[in-house]
Amino acid sequence: MKTQKVEFQGHAGMLAARLDYPEGPIRGTALFAHCFTCSKDIPAARRIAGRLAAEGLAVLRFDFTGLGHSQGEFSNTNFSTNVQDLELAAKYLEEKIASPQLLVGHSLGGAAVLRAAGSIPSARAVATIGAPFDPGHVTNNFAGQLESIRIDGEAKVDLAGRSFNISKQFLDDIEGQQMKDAIRDLRKALLIMHSPSDDTVSIDNAADIFTAAKHPKSFVTLDDADHLITRAKDAEYVAETIQAWSGRYLDLAPQPLTDAAPDGVVRVSEADSTGFLQDVDVAGRHLLLADEPASVGGSNLGPTPYQFVSSGLGACTTMTLRLYARRKKIPLEHVSVEISHDKRHIDALDDSIAQKVDVFRREIRLYGPLSDEDRQSLLEIADKCPVHRTLHSSSEIETVLMPSAV
Repeated sequence: MKTQKVEFQGHAGMLAARLDYPEGPIRGTALFAHCFTCSKDIPAARRIAGRLAAEGLAVLRFDFTGLGHSQGEFSNTNFSTNVQDLELAAKYLEEKIASPQLLVGHSLGGAAVLRAAGSIPSARAVATIGAPFDPGHVTNNFAGQLESIRIDGEAKVDLAGRSFNISKQFLDDIEGQQMKDAIRDLRKALLIMHSPSDDTVSIDNAADIFTAAKHPKSFVTLDDADHLITRAKDAEYVAETIQAWSGRYLDLAPQPLTDAAPDGVVRVSEADSTGFLQDVDVAGRHLLLADEPASVGGSNLGPTPYQFVSSGLGACTTMTLRLYARRKKIPLEHVSVEISHDKRHIDALDDSIAQKVDVFRREIRLYGPLSDEDRQSLLEIADKCPVHRTLHSSSEIETVLMPSAV
């Protein structure tokens, strides 16, 4: 996924945004709305954008007025102005690339995309994550200051460790919102994602949205995920689900044959530039994830690079043994291989230089009515598997810096 910082005109100033691009041609566009007082850069937003970009979608995620790096005063905003900003974001996408077909909203952003969808004709599908049925639900976050806000016209409220000015006009606007009719008249595919253990916006809200909506509508439970989808595995699950679900409803440009990695090529690209998660495209037919463990800053959502190398050695070993057993008519019923990788010190000519060598320990288990001779011949042939030979010999790696484009 490639990311470009952009900005566009909101209802009260310039809004800071990111456009996340696919590696290949753009097949369509999507728009993401973040949660109340959050920003465009929350982990869930980045991962959703990454999954959609892998499908060829360019995704616009932006900071609402007065938040993040966007201009304007937050105290002068309300739910209605958020909807206006979404409509202007859709217009910006239309002018820059193409009108958005998919709208995704998190928490209050979910309610905002439900409201805005009716005025964005290009939208064919809407996905919400932990969205309230009643936008006025957010007033629960500053219930202790409600009286002061109504009497004094404004009050400071602490939200997620930050202080915000909430004005009476915000309360009046959000308490006057009626979502039932907007959801009923949506006329777009709807995906509702919600956690039963969400203690910020209860699961009842998802039930109310689902009941008010007409088909096609879908509900996916997020099990024990928190409201902000802070765990990497939960954010990745949300992202993959939206990616798979939306493909049924979007009218995307055909997938170019040149977009996927060609035969003989493994293409690796960053899925999340803040960590180590990588998309691995094997010859355009197999999509995998590579990552690092959390202990070194990764999300542990896929094998590490060395685990991929170990997998290649293990798979090549079992395939080679099976092929040899078939040719020699050896009664091998089953074979399994366990690979572990380590780096060990070796003696150097200069004792002052510490040298390490990669050691792949390969444990082979053979099953079937095999003679000692069969087992010995199979053990010997294991060392002749192609990957073993590659790792055991020296290889040359040619590196070429290619031109890049947005």
